[in-house]
Amino acid sequence: MADNYLFDGLLADKLNTPQGRDAVFAVLPEDGRRYSYGDVEDVSGRFANVLVSLGVEPGDRVAVQVPKSIEAIMLYLAVVRLGAVFLPLNTGYTPAEIEYFLDNATPRVFVCDPKKRSDYEALTDRLGIRLDTLGVWKDHETSAGSLADAGLAAPTAFETVARSADDLAAILYTSGTTGRSKGAMLSHANLLSNAETLVDVWRFTRDDVLLHALPIFHTHGLFVATNVTLVAGSSLIFLSGFSPEAIIANISDATALMGVPTYYTRLLDEPTFTGELVKHMRLFVSGSAPLLAETHVQFELRTGHRILERYGMTETNMNTSNPYDGERRAGTVGFPLPGVELRIVDAESGNVLPQGEIGIIEVRGPNVFSGYWQMPEKTREELRENGFFITGDVGVMDADGYVQIVGRSKDLIISGGYNIYPKELELLLDEEEGVLESAVIGVPHADFGEGVVAVLVPRPGAKLDEAAPAHRQPP
Repeated sequence: MADNYLFDGLLADKLNTPQGRDAVFAVLPEDGRRYSYGDVEDVSGRFANVLVSLGVEPGDRVAVQVPKSIEAIMLYLAVVRLGAVFLPLNTGYTPAEIEYFLDNATPRVFVCDPKKRSDYEALTDRLGIRLDTLGVWKDHETSAGSLADAGLAAPTAFETVARSADDLAAILYTSGTTGRSKGAMLSHANLLSNAETLVDVWRFTRDDVLLHALPIFHTHGLFVATNVTLVAGSSLIFLSGFSPEAIIANISDATALMGVPTYYTRLLDEPTFTGELVKHMRLFVSGSAPLLAETHVQFELRTGHRILERYGMTETNMNTSNPYDGERRAGTVGFPLPGVELRIVDAESGNVLPQGEIGIIEVRGPNVFSGYWQMPEKTREELRENGFFITGDVGVMDADGYVQIVGRSKDLIISGGYNIYPKELELLLDEEEGVLESAVIGVPHADFGEGVVAVLVPRPGAKLDEAAPAHRQPP
């Protein structure tokens, strides 16, 4: 049965309370603006009307590579509101990398940074994709891009398009070590169910203020931090990015912070980040990369707070969490979330292993994606017929039910919350003069969670100099 699914689930009941439209959704300390829940409805309505005028229809993809801004959040909401599919792309991707995603996803519209429009005009013309721009208001005296300009003249009223639970809301690309990037297809129900669960598990209410310093082109910053805030009817302190100085300057007005381990190691390097400064805080959450047990211990010693570590993936949103009440056990990612089944299986046979044995983590639940965009064979390889997703992460469940991630079967490095794919670096290193072969590996790093180390085998008679400039730069 169709319904006005994700948008209504995130927002509708917040607008129907006496304070609904006037309640604060976001404070932007960098430019002094405040966004109410009424502004969320109005601006997302404006963007939805603009996209419809550009020919975007339900089911169409809208690809986005833009700087972090509150307007980019409104664009995300506009896309799902009109029944289209939101496709956020890493702001670090080069035009050469973006070409693959546009060719694979065939979006109706591609929205980029106004400063990069000239980089993409020839590409989008060749692919027959409409090109528009969206920047950051404070970076522009008169315009934040063509989409923002059109939005100023568009009506605010927009009737949300009815969608069903299984309709696509977003595609997020995730890479492996070989082959092409894969577009994980996430439904309205995937996103809404996970946000509702996290609100309950992490005890978010209308009184919470989340300090938002994460990027918004991946699950953590967009679907966890933003969706949880909307479902709870709480508010954001919305920063353009992370810096210890910005966190310290704004944390007195917050009740919660979501971050990657690097955030916490950097904050611990600051003498002014003290227990007195954060004594009012309710919750610190860490994810996207392993949190070293040492960081966990040092943070508690400094602040009196135990960081809550959780485990999620692009394909599944969040799978597990340490408890809000009870022991937040260092070195673990806690228990499976309500409604999520997690099992440890043998890599070869797929048989479930006894508790305490190390194997491959598989998960099943309403949070798990429906497959990879236009890759049915890859979908069959990683998504079992019974609904269990083979994560590729290696883990163990202890006698108390806590899950510990001990490695990855997929050769992937996560450094500071960002995915680094060794094969891509190895291909570049192998082209260097004097290099016979190379291997890129991840090693524990106190700041980034994992650091990157390259092991090089020289050609016979060659002498390698690690300080020498690279022969070939990444594209």
